[in-house]
Amino acid sequence: MSGPPSPTIVAIGGPGSDEENRALADYALGLTANDRPTVCFLPTAVGDADAAIVSFYERFSGRAAAWHAPIFPWPPADLRERLLGSDLVWVSGGNTANMLALWRVHGIDEMLREAWARGIALAGSSAGMICWFEAGVTDSFGPELAGMRDGLAMLPGSACPHYDGEELRRPTYRRLVGEGFPGGYAADDCVALRFSGLDLAEAVSARRGAAAYRVDSSGESQLEVRLLTRS
Repeated sequence: MSGPPSPTIVAIGGPGSDEENRALADYALGLTANDRPTVCFLPTAVGDADAAIVSFYERFSGRAAAWHAPIFPWPPADLRERLLGSDLVWVSGGNTANMLALWRVHGIDEMLREAWARGIALAGSSAGMICWFEAGVTDSFGPELAGMRDGLAMLPGSACPHYDGEELRRPTYRRLVGEGFPGGYAADDCVALRFSGLDLAEAVSARRGAAAYRVDSSGESQLEVRLLTRS
């Protein structure tokens, strides 16, 4: 018999086209043990915006038992029970710092740690990428990019999304790491980094030519990226 699922995090550098987003969603769904998995959406980083919630249901409905967990005016009373009964938790992009603060106020950070330990897959792009790390490059504090050292620290080091999608991401991350910011991983839009426990298991992409990198004080090294096939 196989053992319990490994703790899994899918950290995505950023979204792409509808077709590319669907390929990334299919990849995350394929990491679950169920043919019709239950997927929880946390739209906290965008303030539970209707457009983000609708987009989530359009992407996952018909292939999963999809539901979302609003945090305004307060989280559902049965959030822990329902979240831990899910197969996949998907985190939206948006303001990472605000999201983390609200999660901590309501204990959602601890629910996510418990879910991760149980083998429930955790995934997301942009804010949903960097939140799992100790640190990340973010525009949470204003229009200028800055280093944030207040992540959930489920994964060691740092992360930078949108490495090819925003022209200042790459030089900012390289500068921060050169100045002593924790090294880590960078991902172009449409690239997903899958971690099994604390280890990078693979990098995949829904877009040909998109890349991922390991970044430290000596520079960056490009990672092998597997192109996802589209059904």
